[in-house]
Amino acid sequence: MNFETKAIRNKLSTTEQREHSTPIFPTSSYIYEDAEQMRQLFAGEQEGNIYSRFTNPNCTEFEEKMAALEGVEMAISTASGMAANFAALLGHLKSGDHLLASRALFGSTFNMVSKYLPKWGITFDWLDRSDSNKWKAQVQPNTKMVFIETPSNPGLEILDLEVIGSLCKEHSLIFAVDNCFATPYLQQPAKFGADIIIHSATKFIDGQGRVLGGVVCGSKKLMEPIYQFCRNSGPSLSPFNAWILSKSLETLHVRMDRHCENAMSLATWLSEQPGIKKVNYPFLSTHPQFEIAKKQMSQGGGIVTFELSDGLTAGVKLMNSVGLLSLSANLGDTRTIISHPASTTHYKLSEADRLSIGITDGLIRLSVGLEHIDDLKNDLTQALQKI
Repeated sequence: MNFETKAIRNKLSTTEQREHSTPIFPTSSYIYEDAEQMRQLFAGEQEGNIYSRFTNPNCTEFEEKMAALEGVEMAISTASGMAANFAALLGHLKSGDHLLASRALFGSTFNMVSKYLPKWGITFDWLDRSDSNKWKAQVQPNTKMVFIETPSNPGLEILDLEVIGSLCKEHSLIFAVDNCFATPYLQQPAKFGADIIIHSATKFIDGQGRVLGGVVCGSKKLMEPIYQFCRNSGPSLSPFNAWILSKSLETLHVRMDRHCENAMSLATWLSEQPGIKKVNYPFLSTHPQFEIAKKQMSQGGGIVTFELSDGLTAGVKLMNSVGLLSLSANLGDTRTIISHPASTTHYKLSEADRLSIGITDGLIRLSVGLEHIDDLKNDLTQALQKI
């Protein structure tokens, strides 16, 4: 089946009620036919639900859809995107292991790698983004995993999945990719050698700013230790949130087409406006990794960033002058969101760390929504005129 059909038709079996839409299963536990069935389920001799911290029908439907859309064997849902990142890392890394990670990471992921993993004896190095030829030299005897975001948050840095996939295969490393910005509709990292694909489902997968959720996708072999970690540590996705996310996947392709159409139009238009120093969008020919983006993404995504010539002062004025756009730290909503990464999502990073991944004081991030493009341009026009 094609992507759109998989997202819509891959669902739970209908119950005796013959419902067309999957019901919600708000239960913490399940009952058994007899003691022997209960024993078999706990022993893993029979498949089935035991406790909703382990599995739930709504979570299972969402997981099976995500695995199908990413083109892998299995997926595990979590309560948030950061829980998914944490599970992917801690499900495989142990004291004495070494991690290679892209420096351009979401602020909380950056902190997890740099502040928390070392507490458990896990060392790390940042991949040298300036020269991929140096990556091989950065691999150590105890390197276990490479973890990247592409496109990155918020700088929209694009890393070559194929090159890193080949490096990981050569050195028997686990290759983990945060695919949140692209979604499986625009990019499927497994096709380029990725072993683990992670999403904050809170973003474009939900698409309407309603619920939190995360998911980790990959082979059954690599998902098993992550599943056991989640089963014991308990970052469980609620049945209601899983139901919302599963239904949201049915419109992902429609929404992402509009997000990308609006974002491309807005990025091109912003490039022509006075007072704007630089515009970042993967499918603009001026993007430094434009050719790589075209190779591994079908469209450029729904995020645009731009840098104002007058820096922080201009950024504050712009944020305070928009009327239609929402000031929020979220992204992937139907509503266009404007944010200032240096003072919000990445404020805990040092100035040097922010600048190293392209987050200047004047950088503005737009999560481009589904509104009419003329209304978005009109709101930004009047706001830009006030700075």
